[in-house]
Amino acid sequence: MTLWEAVAVLLAGFAGGALNTAVGSGTLVTFPVLLATGLPPVTATVSNALGLIPGSVSGAYAYRRELAGQRRLLIPLCASAAAGGLVGSGLLMVLPPGVFATVVPVLVGLALLLIAVQPLLTRALRGRLTRPGGGLPLRIGLGLASVYGGYFSAGQGILYVALSGALLEAPLQRINALKNVLVAQVNAVAAGFFLIAADIDWPAALLIAAGATAGAPVGARAAQRLRPVALRVLILTVGTAGLLHMTLG
Repeated sequence: MTLWEAVAVLLAGFAGGALNTAVGSGTLVTFPVLLATGLPPVTATVSNALGLIPGSVSGAYAYRRELAGQRRLLIPLCASAAAGGLVGSGLLMVLPPGVFATVVPVLVGLALLLIAVQPLLTRALRGRLTRPGGGLPLRIGLGLASVYGGYFSAGQGILYVALSGALLEAPLQRINALKNVLVAQVNAVAAGFFLIAADIDWPAALLIAAGATAGAPVGARAAQRLRPVALRVLILTVGTAGLLHMTLG
């Protein structure tokens, strides 16, 4: 890796950490940069997942006020996310590269649609599927989304926000805080698996980690100042840009 490539990876980590905390699609920035340095796709995915962990933890800490009093909710949701992340990271090791390429845009597109109609959907489902703790539908949905997150994390935070917003009776900022914890959980589980079973480019992972750790609090402060409508618009804007990038190359 050249000096300029290292600088690019560090800056991508900063932007990815900020976006992950605020919106949930930082991998859409970091992954292409890692590929541009010459890393194979699987090595880039693994190194990216490992590198983003400190940023995810930093982002979750920055949202600690919104997380207050949510321990009983977080424990079962984190368990579902961890199980899904472990399955997804295992699939990355055994399936041919690109297996999920056709379903990734569909999943992100559906998530963006859910976020767009979330206020209407929540009112329609209130008392039917929505629960203060999300209930079994949310745990199953987050587990399945985490399978994708463990396999390829681009847009996983958007999936979490969409599912939680539709099935959980909570303000959007609290849902964003939960998202950051779940992303950190899945990345940590996947990275633990990758440490044993995969090749990691440590310079790339460490550069991503340094940048993401610095960028995450910046993203958190920016997102926390936004009203729910503005935050939803930001998520939809970034998510749509990422979806176009994935589909159009």
